[in-house]
Amino acid sequence: MTEGWRDASNLLCVRLDTIGDVLMTGPALRALKAVAPARRITLLTSPPGAAAAALLREVDEILVYEAPWMKRERSGGSGPEERVVAALSERAFDAAAIFTVYTQSPLPAALLCHLAGIPLRGAHCRENPYGLLTDWVPEPEPDQMVRHEVRRQLDLAAHLGGRTENEGLAIELPESARNRARAELSAAGLDQVDAWAVIHAGSTAGSRRYPEELWAAACRTLAREHGIRQMFTGDASDAGVVERVRELAGNPGPALTGRLSLAELAALLEAAPVLLAGNTGPVHVAAAVGTPVVDLYALTNPQHTPWGVPSRVLFHDVPCRWCYRSVCPEGHHLCLRGVTPDRVVAATLELFSGADVEPPELPPVPPRITRRVARSELTVRSSG
Repeated sequence: MTEGWRDASNLLCVRLDTIGDVLMTGPALRALKAVAPARRITLLTSPPGAAAAALLREVDEILVYEAPWMKRERSGGSGPEERVVAALSERAFDAAAIFTVYTQSPLPAALLCHLAGIPLRGAHCRENPYGLLTDWVPEPEPDQMVRHEVRRQLDLAAHLGGRTENEGLAIELPESARNRARAELSAAGLDQVDAWAVIHAGSTAGSRRYPEELWAAACRTLAREHGIRQMFTGDASDAGVVERVRELAGNPGPALTGRLSLAELAALLEAAPVLLAGNTGPVHVAAAVGTPVVDLYALTNPQHTPWGVPSRVLFHDVPCRWCYRSVCPEGHHLCLRGVTPDRVVAATLELFSGADVEPPELPPVPPRITRRVARSELTVRSSG
């Protein structure tokens, strides 16, 4: 740890991903805050990440920035970068902690922090950052290890002097969100039912979406054979998926698609006995409110299983695992299509029974493949 981090009272943290990633960074922010309770933490994050950041007690201010090196498309021009550098400069931060997954480079964000005059800058980085980082943590993943994303971010915080005994995900919910959840449950009659579940069938990435007909088969069996009623959630873009699943399943419960804020969804999950979802943001929202999860886990990224709550992680192993793709590159979607509805039902019943759940074991991650390019020799002969 570079001299000065412990005394940094005005700290910038950078996490430019989306909802689940920000929530999984929460314990690391808590660790950095614990160094000095009066420390002020500002989070630079994406528009969807800002909704999650608003629920984190550790965050004092949120700056929203759509970085052009992230997945989201953005129109060209350097104006946003100039504005974010100016905003960072105005706040005179003492230090910046840049949080990433191992497939991302921290250097574009480090450059913004460098241009803003932030004197201390720490991150994991694969290549030599030279002067862009004052605190370089060489990237060990995936060649030496693969960690859960929560552990990865806690390890960076520890390198920068942050420690916490509470490593769980946690959010703060306004009472208005809980009131809305109670009202919806009452309207659906679920406040009088013990056996019910939230079903979140959608995902922003098609590669992480369990097939609709398989969702429907699992939901139908849970309702008809086991009396488990269901509440369906999703944002507005999930409406088509949700309605098709509900129709195929014989309408086992109402839908709140596109009707809940993130805080209201969290309050609904807080009240729920269990969540069934793909590996998407609501899984981490559920973990933050202590709700058990059946996670239909596409083998796209090994770092995002439910953290700190009872869970069942279901997948079908495939040679193309850990593709990091938003669309299945093979077209067969077998890592999810190979999960039978019967397995989904069995996992749900196990969580309802309160059975002990071992931490999920995922297939191994191969070392990063370094591509070697042969050098071609060009011989120039004179004709004279």
